[in-house]
Amino acid sequence: MNVSWTAEEVLCAVRGQSLHTQDWIAGGVSIDSRTLQKGDVFVAIKGDSYDGHAYVHTAMERGAAAAIVAHQPPQVAPDAPLLFVEDTLTALQDLGRVGRCRSQTKIVAVTGSVGKTSSKEQLRLMLGAVDDTYANEGSLNNHWGVPLTLARLPASAKYGIVELGMNHEGELAALTRDVKPHLALITTIEAVHLEHFASVEAIADAKAEIFLGMEPSGIAVLNRDNAYFGRLLAAARTQGLRQILSFGQDSKSDARLLSFVPDSEGTTVEAIILDQKITYRVGTPGMHLAFNALGCLLSCAALDADMVTCAEALAGYRPPQGRGTRQKVSLTGLEAFTLIDESFNASPASTHAANNALGQTPVTGQGRRIAVLGDMKELGATSSELHRDLMASLLENRIDTVFCCGEMMAHLFDTLPDAMRGGWAENSATLAPLVAAAVHAGDAVMVKGSHSMHMEIIVAALSALTASPNPIMRAAS
Repeated sequence: MNVSWTAEEVLCAVRGQSLHTQDWIAGGVSIDSRTLQKGDVFVAIKGDSYDGHAYVHTAMERGAAAAIVAHQPPQVAPDAPLLFVEDTLTALQDLGRVGRCRSQTKIVAVTGSVGKTSSKEQLRLMLGAVDDTYANEGSLNNHWGVPLTLARLPASAKYGIVELGMNHEGELAALTRDVKPHLALITTIEAVHLEHFASVEAIADAKAEIFLGMEPSGIAVLNRDNAYFGRLLAAARTQGLRQILSFGQDSKSDARLLSFVPDSEGTTVEAIILDQKITYRVGTPGMHLAFNALGCLLSCAALDADMVTCAEALAGYRPPQGRGTRQKVSLTGLEAFTLIDESFNASPASTHAANNALGQTPVTGQGRRIAVLGDMKELGATSSELHRDLMASLLENRIDTVFCCGEMMAHLFDTLPDAMRGGWAENSATLAPLVAAAVHAGDAVMVKGSHSMHMEIIVAALSALTASPNPIMRAAS
């Protein structure tokens, strides 16, 4: 699916000026010259550590239809198709607003403390099985990712899924007013970003800002099992939303979980969704993924999408890279071990879920379940306590060995029984060879930590133990 922007449409949308009359049609919008497709409009965003103006010449070489700039970029001819604006980020946001206003797409917005990206991808898979569906790429869920997504909305898409992220009060309010969702799904409220909030209640209030961009005809889908369900329900009602649906194990849920059966390949679930009994299978291990799918299925049903088709599609769900992807790593002349890559990010809730998934992962022979954990960031004054609290899920899931890195994970490591201590290091680069030397055939190894801990270094070191890892795209994200 392609989006189409004429030169005149872009010029009007961004309120820009062009020094030369140009007549072009763009098939997309890009802010990254490395991934730009021929015919895209390139927007030269200035970030904290880079300036997109330095890459305009590369974008032109790759076939950009035009570039939106705040000043003449280096190595670019004066007669190039350039649109000049005062601020390129504002221009991108304006382009997104116009893209949203001209679209007839049914928009689903997804937010929550954890589970946003996996839910977005489940919705993309399910609604995509019903009709043309577009969703933001990766985690493009912030003040520049969301307008980029809106600017890319294809005219042919019946459904659009937009992930909304935040770590400060007020951020979601600005995003949702541009997105104007028809349906808002809040996965859960947990203790994340506590460095920037006074309480978890304040996090719930910030997530409830998603309702501010909705009309009274909009639909809210909420996790009834979450402790902050009542707070979110009140916020939705205050905004005037007339249809508020819930999912969970609670008997009052509109989508009620009846049973689940996990195995090494995924989870089979029985549920009642809007009075219809349905069985579905998520083709990836992890109870949290099966539970998230319940809210996603309820969202699909609320949009009048065929629920059977959507449920069947879930069997093909595979997690995004670094969010529970799995591979078999074959040691030379020996049986393989299972590597679970959870390196993209971490919070207390998602780390407990990853420990649970590791506990359900089979090992062979003398294999052990090994957790490799890096610091969870932005937890404020409660950080040390929340790191120590991981002990409960490690013990509950019979994790044999734990490796840790980072100042905060030292609090957990110091509380571990001696038999569980694999090793601690200041950073992932130092820990990587320790973990690589310790694994052997039959093990199941899970690697998780906040993005800034660069736990992907450890994943790479473990993957390198074989010349040809055999990916099995089933996982727990």
